[in-house]
Amino acid sequence: MDKLEILLKKAKDFHGEVCPGIALGTRIAKAGIEELGMDPLERNRDLVVFVEVDRCAADALQAISGCSMGRRTLKFRDYGKFGATFLDLSSKKAVRVSAINRPPKKDIKPGEVPNIADEILKTPDKELFKIQKVQVNLPKEDFPGPPSSRKTCHICGEGIMDYREIIVDNKILCKACADGAYYTVIED
Repeated sequence: MDKLEILLKKAKDFHGEVCPGIALGTRIAKAGIEELGMDPLERNRDLVVFVEVDRCAADALQAISGCSMGRRTLKFRDYGKFGATFLDLSSKKAVRVSAINRPPKKDIKPGEVPNIADEILKTPDKELFKIQKVQVNLPKEDFPGPPSSRKTCHICGEGIMDYREIIVDNKILCKACADGAYYTVIED
């Protein structure tokens, strides 16, 4: 089994199937990790990954990189793009890998359903991705490890970690109380 097959199996086992997003996420993860000089088959403790889409590719990126939100090594930036940035904390080197929006193949016969995942797996990196060296300034409070600060919201009494509080009229508030929450409490 070659490296790509091993990584694809890892992503499939995590996600449950191989779909185009898993194929693309697997390829993005492999390209980004290798571009930093790391081995995607090994645990890379200094790796932080910024994923730009909340689709299947994110599962492949997590499964292959070993990064997770709970360890604060997987960061989500909602750009709606099949792209990810890979940051090596020890060297400060970073690379962004993003999918090139390619037109569908023209040699598909009417009524034929192309295997998009298979096409993604066979396409060379240079035809599939834009790979860029980038700089990422990760604030100290966003590094992996224990919380860098803990505060309590003056309104709801819930804890706020890592300098995510907002000061309003000299009172410490969480973002939900200060700006409005994504949820509505229906019973208290």
